[in-house]
Amino acid sequence: MALVVQKYGGSSLVDAAAVLRVAERVAEAQRGGDRVVAVVSAMGKTTDDLIALAHRVSEEPDPRELDVLLSTGELQSCALVAMALRAHGRDAVSLNGAQAGIRTDTRYGNARIAVIEPERVTRELTRGRIVVVAGFQGSTEEMDVTTLGRGASDLSAVALAARLGADRCDVYTDVDGIYTADPNLVPEARRLSEIGFEEMLEMASHGAKMNPRSVEFAMVYNVPIRVASSLVDGPGTLIHQEANMQKEIGEIRDRVRGIATEADVAMIAVQGLEDRPGIAAHLFEPLADSDLSVDVIVQNAGADGFSNIGFTVARKDLGRARGVAETAARELGARGVVSNDRLAKVSIVGTGMQNEPGYASRVFRALADAGVNIEMVSTSEIRITCVVSEAQLGEAARALHAAFELDQQG
Repeated sequence: MALVVQKYGGSSLVDAAAVLRVAERVAEAQRGGDRVVAVVSAMGKTTDDLIALAHRVSEEPDPRELDVLLSTGELQSCALVAMALRAHGRDAVSLNGAQAGIRTDTRYGNARIAVIEPERVTRELTRGRIVVVAGFQGSTEEMDVTTLGRGASDLSAVALAARLGADRCDVYTDVDGIYTADPNLVPEARRLSEIGFEEMLEMASHGAKMNPRSVEFAMVYNVPIRVASSLVDGPGTLIHQEANMQKEIGEIRDRVRGIATEADVAMIAVQGLEDRPGIAAHLFEPLADSDLSVDVIVQNAGADGFSNIGFTVARKDLGRARGVAETAARELGARGVVSNDRLAKVSIVGTGMQNEPGYASRVFRALADAGVNIEMVSTSEIRITCVVSEAQLGEAARALHAAFELDQQG
């Protein structure tokens, strides 16, 4: 008898009919002999609606109280799925994050899991029940409610699977797997049968529809994840440690696995900084202290002893980040700060690129031929990321997908 953790996203729980379909799928797994833990997200756009509601009563909602409010979306789904399972004749129990034993730090809105104490989950499984857990949430040592960040029901599912020693973790969504690119931008994109943890982590961190922290957690604890559709049956995509990367010597296209895209990117540039040790630290330390995540960083040194430093942040963080940067710029005697809030990122991802020449030049040529201007560039061992105009994101993604022949791989 296998132990299976299933996760259902908000797009799979948009209304009562969808809740009933999810309950039937969960019940089917138990009828097949599996012990099942189902982790659920809030229904449809519930979280967005709750955030909007909070801002109608407070310009700056208190972080603790906002987490309490947002956690109710998952509780609603949790209770409804358990009710639907009981209507199917299945014994089920709903648990919130605290009842499931998910303990976190006190970083409201983006809490980190400290430990999972799943005794209640194990006890309910032993009783033959299906356990339905509210994703996206946990509790502090003081039993205050916390949320784990947007899209973190994936993380709840993977973390529970690791702690329970589950045989597999199935993530059900509105798409039937992981694609070589966003099909909404690249119609020729195709579903991958498998992908390795490292590549998936890079793709998730740069726009693919998977929570990056969940992939990182799965990689650390070696928890295979299958991403599949909740609407139709299919094999989905297996994310695991030993994915066959199909690397053929001399076949440059076989080393690129996918194109990751991310909109809602903003860039801040601090201009005319004195080129001396400590300048970057003085700029980026207050950003970190303000809990602002910085991604692509570029520094250009001028011949006159001054330099410019540019970096990207999420568009929603631009206001706060620019304020911090302007304060640091004044303290450093910089010439000024400029920003652009209409940018996007497009990346090629694939293991083995670092040891083979030609990837960067192919990227640049493909984008040039498509008339796409590159604002900034960032690389890792398995990724090349270009910051481009958001208006040209589709053209950039299609150009790179074609350049690396991703529609032709077997």
